[in-house]
Amino acid sequence: MPSFAKTNRNKVRRLSERGVYDAETIYAIVDEALICHVGFVHEGQAFVIPTIHAREGDTIYLHGAKASRLLDHARQGESLCITVTLVDGIVAARSAFHSSMNYRSAVLFGCGRLVEEPAAKLHALAVLTEHVLPGRWAEVRPTTAKEVNATSVVAVTIDSASAKTRSGPPSDDEEDYALPIWAGILPLQQGFLPPVPDPKLTEQLAVPASVQNAGHGRGSKP
Repeated sequence: MPSFAKTNRNKVRRLSERGVYDAETIYAIVDEALICHVGFVHEGQAFVIPTIHAREGDTIYLHGAKASRLLDHARQGESLCITVTLVDGIVAARSAFHSSMNYRSAVLFGCGRLVEEPAAKLHALAVLTEHVLPGRWAEVRPTTAKEVNATSVVAVTIDSASAKTRSGPPSDDEEDYALPIWAGILPLQQGFLPPVPDPKLTEQLAVPASVQNAGHGRGSKP
């Protein structure tokens, strides 16, 4: 995958050595995350909305109710800023100043367009479903035309992006390494707990493959 050009729009300014611009790294972060936050300005007021996303190539799909303010803004072709953050651990340094987190974050810029053609819209909804639980789309009943019509889908073409990451142990002041203070990393990992069946199930059913395999192999796709 190519890299995004470094511009005033996507340039990492604070701790610039942590900045990453290659699409492969950025997209892997986007694909691993279950939600994103979308920033936009509507009638002079800034908003940041958490929502489900899914990536296909250089496109991010967003969906929601037709009355959604975010999607109404996006489908008008206005600029959006999409952010994703994964926390990998807490870095406990010998001083509060140097304490930190290990993380992977991505910031993407682009403009939205409304997906209106029914087949394209249904495809986008399948991509969104598969992002959350791969394999689930084939397990559920078919989505109805009424449900498709009630949902707005916006495709955001990624024009510019960057990632910022931190990993490794604390970076303390040289003179602090001799202090008798514990320092290190407290790793953090997101994981799924055992599934809980809906009490309204009419019969005992086996847990489907999409639920059994949740979290296995989450990561970048083409």
